[in-house]
Amino acid sequence: MKTSSIVVIIIAALLGLFFGNALGGLVWALVLGGISAAAGWLAVRQYENAAPAVAGEYEVPDPPFARFLFADTRSAALWLPLRIFVGWEWLEAGWHKFQDPKWMTTGDALKGFWTGAVAVPETGRPPITYEWWRGFIQGLLDIQAYTWFAKLITIGEIAVGLGLIFGALTGIAAFGGALMNMSFLLSGSTSSNPVLFILAMFILLGWKVAGWIGVDRFLLPMLGTPWRGGVIFRREAPSAVAPPLT
Repeated sequence: MKTSSIVVIIIAALLGLFFGNALGGLVWALVLGGISAAAGWLAVRQYENAAPAVAGEYEVPDPPFARFLFADTRSAALWLPLRIFVGWEWLEAGWHKFQDPKWMTTGDALKGFWTGAVAVPETGRPPITYEWWRGFIQGLLDIQAYTWFAKLITIGEIAVGLGLIFGALTGIAAFGGALMNMSFLLSGSTSSNPVLFILAMFILLGWKVAGWIGVDRFLLPMLGTPWRGGVIFRREAPSAVAPPLT
């Protein structure tokens, strides 16, 4: 095993320990650290046994670190603890809302949050800095959109959490999480949103390999991308040779 591969496993284990401890203390740290180390070992083992890829002739080369982090399947072991940490935060928040009738039935919880966000105090700065965003939230309040928007947020948080934890459409899940983080930040709610937003943007940058230890390992080759179809949507290229005339 190469030295670089050993370093990947060690860093994956350390990241697992760090984010596991942030989730729930020593037990979580040991569990996530062990999972990340095992995932790192599996990733580097398969990488070293695979045939090397050949870069395109006209491709502008990326720095080695960026190429490793965003295109090397070994780095999936490093993304795993980040995914689980961010995904668990979203899943926990969404599940809490799912059990609350003020979110899933009446929407009163979201109504109260929006009402406080659009309020402009006589002294001091208002929660919302930008007038266009305040007008947008006020418009949603006026049409009582909180009755269905609260459900949308709840289901969205659960979907983002599950997508990140299981590595299913990881890039889309990270984008959805970052979008909600930005919405909360624009509404004046800081909390954990800045941290989750930054981590989501990192995961979004590494979408090609971030979910490789997960469902995306099988899902992305099947679906492909908008610019290159996968197994399901791939079309046979037309033949360059015209059939003979008879």
